[in-house]
Amino acid sequence: MSAAALLLNGAVGAGKTTTAEAIGDLLREHRIPYAVLDLDRINDAWPPPDGDPFNLGLQVENLAALSASLLRRGATRLVLAGVAENADAVERYAGAVGVPLIVCRLRVSVVRMGDRLRERESGVALDRHLRRSLELAELLETADGDDLIIDVDDESPEEVARAVLGRVGWI
Repeated sequence: MSAAALLLNGAVGAGKTTTAEAIGDLLREHRIPYAVLDLDRINDAWPPPDGDPFNLGLQVENLAALSASLLRRGATRLVLAGVAENADAVERYAGAVGVPLIVCRLRVSVVRMGDRLRERESGVALDRHLRRSLELAELLETADGDDLIIDVDDESPEEVARAVLGRVGWI
């Protein structure tokens, strides 16, 4: 089985990380060697450099190193949870993983996205995430960087994971 990568793209609160973890569970059940990477965790450094407010450069650099290591150690499927705001970001991620990359956007309604964020955030963080989620939802609708889009309002993470894997043909 040749290696491949899947980027779960979407606004804040779309369920990218939770879905990535559920996909990992399904891949494990099917005995498919995999690795799940939450891209927000590999660029969490402050302050970001001028002109790169979300530390995309650091994220891509770390993704390249981690992907190479994981693939050398036998992973055949890389499952990434993150945000690709535009075609340039998709291209940078694809170059970093070094294997074919499928981009699947998880699209959630604004109401449900807000509900999800209110369940996990509070105070200033909640306000920041609500603003960013709306900004990203708009941006991603016109970005044209996704290979497929799955609507995920009320489905469980397991249902979304099965839908994604069915669409990409991994199980």
